[in-house]
Amino acid sequence: MTQDQWGSIRDELHQTLGANSFQSWIEPLKYIGFDDGIARFHVPTNFLGNYVSQTYGDLLLSKIAKVNPTIRRIVFDTVTGAKAAPARDYTAEPAKEPVAAPALQSKRPALSDSLNGSPLDKRFTFDTFVVGKPNELAHAAARRVAEGGPVTFNPLFLYGGVGLGKTHLMHAIAWELRTKQPHLNVLNLSAEQFMYRFVQALRDRKMMDFKELFRSVDVLMVDDVQFIAGKDSTQEEFFHTFNALVDQHKQIIISADRAPDEIKDLENRIRSRLQSGLVVDLHPTDYELRLGILQSKSEMYSRMYPGLEVERGILELLAARIVSNVRILEGALTRLFAFASLVGKPISMDLTQECLTDILRVSERKVSIEEIQRKVADHYLIRHSDLVGPKRVRTFARPRQIAMYLCKQLTTRSLPEIGRHFGGRDHTTVMHGVRRIEELKKQDAQIAEDVELLRRSLEA
Repeated sequence: MTQDQWGSIRDELHQTLGANSFQSWIEPLKYIGFDDGIARFHVPTNFLGNYVSQTYGDLLLSKIAKVNPTIRRIVFDTVTGAKAAPARDYTAEPAKEPVAAPALQSKRPALSDSLNGSPLDKRFTFDTFVVGKPNELAHAAARRVAEGGPVTFNPLFLYGGVGLGKTHLMHAIAWELRTKQPHLNVLNLSAEQFMYRFVQALRDRKMMDFKELFRSVDVLMVDDVQFIAGKDSTQEEFFHTFNALVDQHKQIIISADRAPDEIKDLENRIRSRLQSGLVVDLHPTDYELRLGILQSKSEMYSRMYPGLEVERGILELLAARIVSNVRILEGALTRLFAFASLVGKPISMDLTQECLTDILRVSERKVSIEEIQRKVADHYLIRHSDLVGPKRVRTFARPRQIAMYLCKQLTTRSLPEIGRHFGGRDHTTVMHGVRRIEELKKQDAQIAEDVELLRRSLEA
């Protein structure tokens, strides 16, 4: 292979990998020549040679073999003319697992596998993420980043409480990028892991290896960034890493349990950088989203436990009673299916109460019928006496039905009990009001908005 042929291959690689990856990893390679079926390249560092061999070695060899089929192996030397140990031995049938260079292994064993990052959960993909109003913006932004290519926001900052889907979206982005663009170096890790590796590099005096490693990624994903707050040295290195990647137009995705300006002891310069992109709040789940999550999980469990019947109203009960955390919600359903399969009984209301006594007790709603009535009356600017009174004009009847619906959804009171609080009405009247609001929510956007607004106000 001649230098001109290598130049043509470089042009092809530039087209294939894109400008950023090409400039970082291919451009520094200097073609020396070939003999005995071996193509030799000079690289400035062992780190670069090992990384290129593991990431782009197969691609390089395939393109070189098209020009000269006799070349069946590539060797990277750190000094021109000196035969350093190859970062990987490429043959016509390359090994399935990359073999790290012995020199690199001895130089920095603790950091050699850092690019693997945190293991990704196979359950956390876009296909299994249930989208609703509280998380639709976060889902859309995550989808856009997962498509790859330049985006108008960098970084993407996701924040919200425990169990609202931040980690799920982070893993979904990583899975999508690794599937559709396997040439990208996607590093997903927690802020705690970033800090640990930084401290380890300081202790072992290998900061240059650490810097090279974290600046070599195409997409950096850091979960729970609030944990670096107050750690001055870690924050400083994170700041420099952040700037270096943004300058190279590399994508950064960050998650935290609160907004950047609410993270105590976070340096102002880091806070400013985090706010420079798109900051998205994952709101607490509403009833419809919780019910959608339960229905999705229930379908999956029904395939795992064929023949196991679920009584009507069970999922609605769980969605109405367990509101604080999606993980607790999913865990309750998992326990319910497992318990029912072990005792060989269908999932009934009695079995649910028996199996989930502790969770339902903790999740017992504090809201009262009186509070619901007061909120609804204030919202529609009517008197409490008109809300519960006998008048049937729509001005009073519709708010009354909405209040009945909310009492059914947000309390554990029976229909007859609810009816007694509304002027001694019969339970069939309450049932009719609940069903009527369920129908109107699908037909009338204003009704749906009012119900959701009142629900959130009562759940707050």
